[in-house]
Amino acid sequence: MSEQITGKLKQLERLLPEGLLVDSAWLTARDYYASLRTKYVASGWLEQPARRVYRRPRGQLSWQQVIISLQTLLGHRLVVGGRSALELQGYAHYVSQGSSKVYLHGPTKPPNWLAALPLKEEFVYRNSTPLFGSDLDDVDFPPLVPGAGKEGDRPLQEAGLRSLAWGQWDWPLTVSAPERAILELLDELPDHESFHQVDVLMEGLSDLAPRRLQKLLVRCRSVKVKRLFFFFADRHRHAWLKHIERAAIDLGSGKRMLVKEGRYDPVYQITVPKELDEAP
Repeated sequence: MSEQITGKLKQLERLLPEGLLVDSAWLTARDYYASLRTKYVASGWLEQPARRVYRRPRGQLSWQQVIISLQTLLGHRLVVGGRSALELQGYAHYVSQGSSKVYLHGPTKPPNWLAALPLKEEFVYRNSTPLFGSDLDDVDFPPLVPGAGKEGDRPLQEAGLRSLAWGQWDWPLTVSAPERAILELLDELPDHESFHQVDVLMEGLSDLAPRRLQKLLVRCRSVKVKRLFFFFADRHRHAWLKHIERAAIDLGSGKRMLVKEGRYDPVYQITVPKELDEAP
């Protein structure tokens, strides 16, 4: 093996942790061209889980490794959100476990090769801009190694995000905090989520942070989501609700028919399923 190839391999070991993945553009930008990549794959130093995607071998590929790679190595402004974020943070016992979907929220779509990866989970993308504008553009995602780059703790919190330590090396997995995740979940109604499931889940959200909720509700651009949030919050009378300043939150005007032949709620001017009684 030539000294040059040995040096390039050692450099790759420093740049690319075992198990994480990068695309061909990332490798090309660091002078790992197609011929060298082909040689590395043939020798077993790299594996190719999908076309134009590479990783240093280490066990079976997980969806968490994929997202951490996107967030830290590849610079995609995507977070685990909605139902997936709630499940990761301990609220899974309030919702059914039949789904193998991982919801990703961000201002731009993830790369197409995500769908080609050998995973049992399906990645579902949601554009975060209609709900929260361009707030993710200013967030500093945590680096793989603490202290190796900008630490984004405060901006993460201000955007309603948090970093979860994952795996043997405590790699950062950036997800929506419960306060943001529930708003993302409400946006799935009525077409992609069940009112009953959301109602049961909302009943269990007794520990939300009102200050974070207030900021997110003020920033939230969806009248539907904000009205639904207060509709469900009123049903379950959580202690944090009295700390929300409703006058600062724009609930828009006019009626919103969310379901056909449902029950009209005069307080929030929305039509909800008849099965949701007046009292929880």
